[in-house]
Amino acid sequence: MSEANEIKRDNAKAQKNSGRGPYQKGDAKWYNFVVDYKETAKSVSLNKDMWAKICTDTFRVDRNMHPLLKIIIGEGSSKVRLAVVEWDILEELVEEYERHRSS
Repeated sequence: MSEANEIKRDNAKAQKNSGRGPYQKGDAKWYNFVVDYKETAKSVSLNKDMWAKICTDTFRVDRNMHPLLKIIIGEGSSKVRLAVVEWDILEELVEEYERHRSS
């Protein structure tokens, strides 16, 4: 599946010329996130520099948005989709989930 297909699958809004120029950084906007998609058959390396670039690209788009890395691992119909977000965002999501669950 291509990046464009993943963006469509997520119902996200693709960034024009995401890899070129100083504007429209990141691959797509999805809710309050700027998403960078990485697709691989077997593995992907994540390091501090990669995450720093994703964060910088997000802040160039909109300082009120949050960086999100979506990793798609696998081939054909056997794929795993993972999200990498800042811990404080995950905590907010869990708190909101718990608030809705208890009401």
